[in-house]
Amino acid sequence: MRKSIKITVLVDDQAKPGLVAEHGLSLWIETPEKRILFDTGQGTALPANAAALGIDLVRTDAVVISHGHYDHTGGILHVLRSAPDVKMYYHLEAKRIRYSMKQGTAKAIHMNTQTILAIRDLLEQQKIWVHKPVWITPDVGLTGTIPRRPPFEDTGGPFFLDEHGIHADPLSDDIALWLHTPAGLIICTGCCHAGLVNTINYIRVINQDAPVHAIIGGFHLLNASPERLQQTITALQSLGPAQIIPLHCTGENAKKALQEHFPGHYLAAAAGTRVRFSTAGR
Repeated sequence: MRKSIKITVLVDDQAKPGLVAEHGLSLWIETPEKRILFDTGQGTALPANAAALGIDLVRTDAVVISHGHYDHTGGILHVLRSAPDVKMYYHLEAKRIRYSMKQGTAKAIHMNTQTILAIRDLLEQQKIWVHKPVWITPDVGLTGTIPRRPPFEDTGGPFFLDEHGIHADPLSDDIALWLHTPAGLIICTGCCHAGLVNTINYIRVINQDAPVHAIIGGFHLLNASPERLQQTITALQSLGPAQIIPLHCTGENAKKALQEHFPGHYLAAAAGTRVRFSTAGR
């Protein structure tokens, strides 16, 4: 039987008919060795969509928290009830209190207290802190803290550590996942608060400049200036990925620009989208 990697979009801001749309992200990643849940959305869409798509969360081997925002961590309690022995991969700062600021009004966007307590109560061997690169399997890795380098990228929004908007949130807990395939790296991103280009470049450094085959997830270009968007497109063109699959916080303007610049490589996706990648030859 031919081995493959399968990625199913479980939660996204858009959904295929019969599924629940929700501002958030969750990817179900099946490799020959592991079943990995990358983020969990806000919590409402995950169980409904998993059931509708025939995905049994009891089978989850690992949960990866890309960062500590509510729209990526809200379904953790449901997963822990389904798979209490699961391994949890996260950056310690994912549990910080944090806010977004709009028109002078603060909105709490951190992980809820119940989830923080549930993670705290996991057995020590279930908690894997991801501050530097960590491998889930020989072919699946996590970045840990991503150094911030390209000057044109920022966290993508008015994020703060206090409700008065004084202390900016660097979102140093933002991490991404990669998978090795014979065709190149598959990169999965939560929101790319570290910057899409920055994230890709760092993953390539970790992996000896391996080519990039596919990128899937939130790119957080929703608030990107025309200049940043153009620089992002130019960088992606130099990398030449076979598939670009933007979700969640990418933004409609950015999606349109990516579709125009990458004809034949852009995949419009939503909750319910499934993609498969061959691992033949490994």
